[in-house]
Amino acid sequence: MAFIPRHAYIPPESIPRSYFLGHHRSGLSKMTSMLAQIDLIIECRDYRVPLSSTNPMFERLLQGRKRLIVFTKRDVGSPFPPTLADKKREALLSSHFHPSTSLFTASTPKDTNRVLTLIRQHARDRQSLTGSRLLVVGMPNVGKSTLLNALRAAGVHKGKAARTGAQPGITRSIASSVKIVEPDERSGAGAVYLIDTPGVFVPFVPDPETMLKLSLVGCVKDGIVPLETCVDYLLYRMNLVDPEAYGAWCPPTNEIGVLLENVAKRTGRLGKGATLDLEAAALWVLQKWRTGHMGKFVLDEVSEETLEERRKMDGAVSMNQAKKRGKEALRQKSKSQNMEE
Repeated sequence: MAFIPRHAYIPPESIPRSYFLGHHRSGLSKMTSMLAQIDLIIECRDYRVPLSSTNPMFERLLQGRKRLIVFTKRDVGSPFPPTLADKKREALLSSHFHPSTSLFTASTPKDTNRVLTLIRQHARDRQSLTGSRLLVVGMPNVGKSTLLNALRAAGVHKGKAARTGAQPGITRSIASSVKIVEPDERSGAGAVYLIDTPGVFVPFVPDPETMLKLSLVGCVKDGIVPLETCVDYLLYRMNLVDPEAYGAWCPPTNEIGVLLENVAKRTGRLGKGATLDLEAAALWVLQKWRTGHMGKFVLDEVSEETLEERRKMDGAVSMNQAKKRGKEALRQKSKSQNMEE
């Protein structure tokens, strides 16, 4: 009998809908105060969630400012060479965010140089002897610090200036400016300096499925949303794309327990008394997918309709409304915990 994947996924309502931490708030405030000194914004978004990793607060804060949007981690979001669907998605995103320039990148020297070329052109166009100051912004763990280090290595041939890691929150404060391009005497362009910033999450996520997507790609610290719930949603998405993505560890299944048990047995994830450690198995599956070893696909649907819906949603939620919704979500969570006790 042929395997039939689930046709729908209903996320648990108990999923947290906020991850707006203290350093997110202070980082956003500091960014706002610095904008007058900045002549180009580099905004990073995760290629696998090009809409969900958009922060509406950035949209309002950066409105009218010169911006370069870099969609990172393309190498774990789509196969190479890109499919026709990938090319269509990228064309839609580029058109939607025009006049800002959009680049779709992987962590390769070629893609780093593409970003660097645009930065150098910006510096030449400004013709400023005092140089250019750039600010890199984005949601947590979308690759801002990785991009800064790559640009620094390619531009001035120096080592890492920013710490990086697999979990969000490595960068917790705005760093000092880092030189990524030397002055160009021939064109009269000054040096280019880039400032790294902490990832800023939204105060309130509008729906639980979006929170699951952001958790899958690592914008949310592992464990905020239960790992088994994250991987159950991942299993649903893998089955829609290609059940063979996890075929080396488990036959096609819609049951998260079956997948985790098979993975735990095959990878030796065992707890006390040789019992199967399903949480460790869930984390292993999650990390395997994040590195592109359990299928490469985009979690957001990108179409003219979804882009228009996103535009309306970004414009409708003010910062005060977002804070109120975030506080209400926390109250509801606390109320539910008290009732359970």
